[in-house]
Amino acid sequence: MHSFLRRTPVLVVLSGPSGVGKDAMLNKMRLMDMPMHFTVTATTRQKRQNETEGIDYHFLSKETFEEMLERSEFLESANVYGNWYGVPKSQVQNALSGGKDVIIKADVQGAATIKKAVPQAIMVFVAPPSLPELERRLRWRMTESDTSLRTRLDTARQEMERITEFEFAVVNDSLDLAVHELIAIVNAERCRIPPKPIRL
Repeated sequence: MHSFLRRTPVLVVLSGPSGVGKDAMLNKMRLMDMPMHFTVTATTRQKRQNETEGIDYHFLSKETFEEMLERSEFLESANVYGNWYGVPKSQVQNALSGGKDVIIKADVQGAATIKKAVPQAIMVFVAPPSLPELERRLRWRMTESDTSLRTRLDTARQEMERITEFEFAVVNDSLDLAVHELIAIVNAERCRIPPKPIRL
């Protein structure tokens, strides 16, 4: 078989403003039993009532997180709204070496860091239909104070201006359609000639 036709795993970075629906998209893909590794981000923020350790996030103490930082165990890490977030490098390496596609959820700042470290990563920006709709979703989630909500909306406006740093954009107006478009992007990358082998 020609080397171009040998399937190589892809690394997809899914990003976009807080509250745009990235988690909902990934959860739906998990329920569809997509043959991908969905990385679990580590964070120092407090666990919310509806979250599960090891599924939504790995909830770490600040001390543990900082020790991992010192050992360069994160593909990317960032302090967002006063809490640390990071993608454990081992998760990505193990999945890719096993021939599995990997999808990473990251904020816009983290996505830029990953792209710099791994230029072969496929960058996908998830956008809201509008900023008023994003505000409605954040208010419906009821996890933010008014001050925090304003901060997230201000940040969202700034992040939307960075959409041109990404290769693909998906507008999450309909969850089913947004997931369909994301899967189409992944499938297209699997068929790329020549493939883009991931090097960490």
